[in-house]
Amino acid sequence: MSENLQCKLRRLARLSSYVLVSAVFPGSLALANPPETGLWFDDSGRGAVQITPCGERLCGHIFWLEKETNAEGQPLRDKYNPEANMRDRMICGIQVLGNLAPLSDGSWGDGWVYDPKVGKSYNVEIKLAQPDTLTVYGYAGVKLFGKSLTWKRAPNDLPKCKTAQSASGF
Repeated sequence: MSENLQCKLRRLARLSSYVLVSAVFPGSLALANPPETGLWFDDSGRGAVQITPCGERLCGHIFWLEKETNAEGQPLRDKYNPEANMRDRMICGIQVLGNLAPLSDGSWGDGWVYDPKVGKSYNVEIKLAQPDTLTVYGYAGVKLFGKSLTWKRAPNDLPKCKTAQSASGF
C-alpha cells in the first residue's frame, strides 16, 4: 500500500473517531485532542501559535514571538486591526485561528485566520501534511484564489510570551 494511501486511511480513521466521540458525547472534542493541536511555528518561524480544542472546533492563539517588543521596547500591539478599539491589545495571546470544524477529508475548515501584520482576516483550512508539518490554506471567499503556508511543529517547552495579557483568556 502506498504511503499516500496509508496517510489518507489514517486521516479517515482519525476523523471517524472524532465524529463518533462527538456524536456519543456532544461537546467532548477536548477529550480527543486531534494531532493538529499543539504548538506550531508559523511560516516565518518568528511566531508560534497554540492550537487547542474550543468546544467541538479548533482555535489558536499566539503563544510565542521571537520579538515581543518594538524598537522602543514596548509590547507589540494589534495596531493594524480594522476595529479601532482593538488596536491597543497586545499581539501575544490574541486569537488568530477560530471556528475550525472537522471536514470529511481529515482537514479542518470553515474557520478563520487573522493576520495581525496586516490586520486582516481570511477563511482558512488546515491539514496535517506530516506529523510535524501543518498546511495552512488561507483564502478570501473563493478557495481557488488562496495561499498555502507551511507551519512546523514547535517544541512543547517553547516559552510562553511574557507580554501576554491575562485578560485574553490565554
